[in-house]
Amino acid sequence: MGLQQQVMEQMKAAMKSKDKVALESLRAIKSALLLAQTETGSSEKMSEDDEVKLVQKLVKQRRDSAAIFIEQGRQDLADPELAQVAVIEQFLPEQLSEDEIEKVVVQIIESTGASSMKDMGKVMGMASKQLAGQADGKTISTIVKNKLS
Repeated sequence: MGLQQQVMEQMKAAMKSKDKVALESLRAIKSALLLAQTETGSSEKMSEDDEVKLVQKLVKQRRDSAAIFIEQGRQDLADPELAQVAVIEQFLPEQLSEDEIEKVVVQIIESTGASSMKDMGKVMGMASKQLAGQADGKTISTIVKNKLS
């Protein structure tokens, strides 16, 4: 079942259970999917990779918003954002732990012979491709920086 069908099924369940946070989150996913499909102007479905990237983007937006709200001392605004993150993350593949990400990064560094920060772009490109959907770019970047410096 595609992402759009999963979202619609969960939207129905959220409406029945009157779960406002889930409903708002699911509507955001549906809206982003429709927007992405109309932007490309294609009638064909999005690839699974594109769907994962779209959901990751939604999660990142909400995490960034929550971080800004917390920084400004507005926990009342951060809590709904974090609640939406929990709902939206259900549609992502299982995320890897930092240790698992580190193993992959070390393996890439060894295979490419990277030794300094000059090689960061090459390592990041390979790591991002290999870990697509399983880890966010910020975590990957932090680990790569630590290993190369």
